Amino acid sequence: MQLNHDMARPTGSRTGIFSAPHATTGATRIAGLAVVLASSLLLGGCLTGQQMSRGDTVEGADMRMVEITPQLVTSGESAMAATPLPAELTSYRPQSYQIQPGDTLLVTVWDHPELTAPAGTQQSAASNGRLVYPDGTMFYPYVGNLKVAGMTIEELRSTLSSRLAKYLRNPQVDVSVTGNGGQVVLEGAFTNTAPQNLGTVPLTVSKAVGAGGINVEEADLSGLTLIRDGRSYNIDMDSLHRRGDVSDIYLKPGDRLYLPFNDRKQVYVLGEVTRPQALTFKTADMSLTQALGRTGGLNQVTSNGDAVYVIRGIDASNLTPQAPASATVYHLRAKSAAAFAVASAFPLRAGDVVFVGPAGITRWNRFFSQLLPLSAIVNSAANAQSNFND
Repeated sequence: MQLNHDMARPTGSRTGIFSAPHATTGATRIAGLAVVLASSLLLGGCLTGQQMSRGDTVEGADMRMVEITPQLVTSGESAMAATPLPAELTSYRPQSYQIQPGDTLLVTVWDHPELTAPAGTQQSAASNGRLVYPDGTMFYPYVGNLKVAGMTIEELRSTLSSRLAKYLRNPQVDVSVTGNGGQVVLEGAFTNTAPQNLGTVPLTVSKAVGAGGINVEEADLSGLTLIRDGRSYNIDMDSLHRRGDVSDIYLKPGDRLYLPFNDRKQVYVLGEVTRPQALTFKTADMSLTQALGRTGGLNQVTSNGDAVYVIRGIDASNLTPQAPASATVYHLRAKSAAAFAVASAFPLRAGDVVFVGPAGITRWNRFFSQLLPLSAIVNSAANAQSNFND
């Protein structure tokens, strides 16, 4: 901005030299002009810069504004639908234990220690056990190689008794499993990821998770996944327990259980709250009241209770040229205590941004805190120009 130096010259002066009183007047005029200009800009748009309206857009997509009301939270629009467990999981019931490749079997033939403990009675059961080879066969004296994979314990006992009866009178045979080849693999946020053996007693998801132990600080309890036969099934343990669903799932050999970490499951609380931060949660959702409470609540001095927004972004996986998705902004008027009862029933999702806008007086205070240094700079510049002309 250029100023006409003649504005500051005394009437009738031809020398162009400032006197002290006129220099002060010139600086004051410049500072006052800056205040008027900045105030006009502020009144023209700065005060509404952090407000949202239904006409806003995000990257060319429409932004849908929705009020958070009792009708909204009871309608189920904002809630995450609970997914029931697939019938093929809940209906599966394991039959009697079937021998698997990798199993170690201890065959006991009463009154015949040379067959029961060929390595010696002082040795462990594992040393005297019979390994089932990867092809599903097992070798046993007087019987030879026998295909045992898929047999039950009772079927193998009966087969051995009939084969040994050719050499022994009325053989009494017993079979037990001392080592398991059928296992369930545990991965992710477990404290113990050692494989779980599938023995003669059926193993369920609850037992496997209990044996593995959950890293309660880092695990996402809603993301447990069972991988079976190339297909993945989500098992939301948190939602199941809250619904009182006590059904359990029996596991098969080769099943994998993956419990994800929750480091990517966050909501972001910004604006006029006591402690703006990213919040990690380990359940299916977090309520808006919980998020505000964990950040210390709305700042009682600077916040605007009518400007609480939840910004839910666009799901890129659902975007198509024919049906572009729209972002959704949920608006809560939180000036009354009753509003937080509604907010307690409003669930947040991973990636949501909670924004609390500033009160009008806060914007004015911040504007003037930025304007005062500016006016000081303008004053200094005017005084320097005055001194230079002197």
